[in-house]
Amino acid sequence: MRAPADLEEQFISERIRPAPEAIETFRMARGEPGLPRRFTWRNREYVVAKVIESWKELGPCSSGADEQYVRKHWLRIETACGEEMRIYCDRQAKPGSDPKARWWLYAIRRRPAEGPA
Repeated sequence: MRAPADLEEQFISERIRPAPEAIETFRMARGEPGLPRRFTWRNREYVVAKVIESWKELGPCSSGADEQYVRKHWLRIETACGEEMRIYCDRQAKPGSDPKARWWLYAIRRRPAEGPA
């Protein structure tokens, strides 16, 4: 999906830290992770104003069977400060990593910085 012409996309791929008291739990009833309505990234708190789009990434069964399993839950969100972000929840923590490191900021779209006046 293409970014709106007035936004520049930056690849990030860094962990975000959801605020535990701000998890949207109704998604859990559908087998999805609870969406963090607030999270911290680089010591700054962000508030999710709107979910623009959501999708799932599938992958093969690790035992070699023919089944497909959900590996990641992706969301394109708009924050209260107007930035657009692509975040995802990794269904399984990577070997050797923090098991709580499940939510990641994949990319961010921001308005280009204004030049000198």
